[in-house]
Amino acid sequence: MDYLFPVSGVHTQIWLPPLVAFVVSFFTSMGGVSGAFLLLPFQMSFLNFTSPAVSPTNLVFNVVAIPSGVWRYLREGRMVWPLTWVVVLGTLPGVVIGCFIRLHWLPDPKPFKAFVGCVLLYIGARLVVDARKALKAAKTARQGPRLEAQPVAEDFTTETVEFSLRRVAYTFQGRQHAASAPGIFSLAFIVGVVGGVYGIGGGAIIAPFFVAIYGLPVHTVAGAALMGTFITSVAGVAFYQALAFIPAYAHMHVAPDWLLGALFGLGGVCGMYLGARTQRFVPAVWIKLGLSLLLIYVAGRYLVDFVAYLGA
Repeated sequence: MDYLFPVSGVHTQIWLPPLVAFVVSFFTSMGGVSGAFLLLPFQMSFLNFTSPAVSPTNLVFNVVAIPSGVWRYLREGRMVWPLTWVVVLGTLPGVVIGCFIRLHWLPDPKPFKAFVGCVLLYIGARLVVDARKALKAAKTARQGPRLEAQPVAEDFTTETVEFSLRRVAYTFQGRQHAASAPGIFSLAFIVGVVGGVYGIGGGAIIAPFFVAIYGLPVHTVAGAALMGTFITSVAGVAFYQALAFIPAYAHMHVAPDWLLGALFGLGGVCGMYLGARTQRFVPAVWIKLGLSLLLIYVAGRYLVDFVAYLGA
């Protein structure tokens, strides 16, 4: 029997949101992605939830679900704190700007979703190329692809080497990895804007960028990406909820549907915890391939919708 969510007007089975969120977040959390970027089109296409309130409702999912995954990464010592703080400092101002853009300049999200689709398509393609190179290198070394399918038995903890205005560096499994602090901050700011506009948190963009552009290990960026997404989501939900009390925005339905978002979040809690716990046993190449396929799928949907929009 369908249940009516009074805030959003959605009619659906009460068990469907947590089930969908569990399946999505289990797989996406391994790559540092909450799964909100897949839940947003699900809400808009399958639940017919298209008002501006869908963005903060999607962010409520992040607020409820992400802490379980973050806690698991913290417990295992896989939170790269310098990377995390740069991401957080960049996303916070971006999400506020994104909220204003969503309400004032992008009442129709299709044009901007086309841009996001192009970005995701590029990142997904880069991840596919990177994964293919890893498999080819394994075969060349006569280790065979089976080694790529085996869990890595080495230590998974990280250790900070440098945290400055110029560079972030840390060690992982005997190797040092570094990235530009200003570059990460700029990327995080853009991700915060996107997260504020569409309620996707931003992990779907920032985690693949860390792996494909900066060459950071996927097993180390997941915790930082999830933490940044969590902070972005908390700020976004608070901002949208505050706007709901301002008379000028009363007609726009900007307040989140807390019940619907919480149901998605409950499924995400279980999915993210299990995904974070399972990640260390899944080879990086398979995480990259899985994440790239998800990104390419969502990018394709966004671009197809935009073409249909232009032809309408």
